[in-house]
Amino acid sequence: MSKKRKLMKVYPIEDNCISCRYCEVACTMVHSETQDPIKACKLEGLLPRATVEVKGPVSLSLMCRHCKHPFCLDACISGAITQDESGKVILNEEKCVACWGCVLVCPFGAAHPHLERKHSFKCDICEGRGFPACVEACPNRALIYDFER
Repeated sequence: MSKKRKLMKVYPIEDNCISCRYCEVACTMVHSETQDPIKACKLEGLLPRATVEVKGPVSLSLMCRHCKHPFCLDACISGAITQDESGKVILNEEKCVACWGCVLVCPFGAAHPHLERKHSFKCDICEGRGFPACVEACPNRALIYDFER
């Protein structure tokens, strides 16, 4: 008998997204050393872990969905991607060898290559923060943080 996962995830609500990209700015800022959005982008060279995809009038924030069976975990040749007991998919950027296998296999486009720093990166649900910055920053409630459905 398998244990029921009790993982909180960020879910996008496509109908509410207005492609303001506040989620991208909040994500970049929270993961920066300076905690300043301009310095994070311009000086630290950080990229958002959540990205907004826009196709005509439709937009949606894309981020790691912490899949039950993560293809990125299977594709990772260095062991940089693991999955904990709760089901959270974790990417250790220091172990990443920049093979981009995770980037290629993710069905949600949630793993990103950082070409300058030679590693992949993805949403970590703002580990250690308590609540995802992207959800907090979204003015239109296009992102919700809830238990796995």
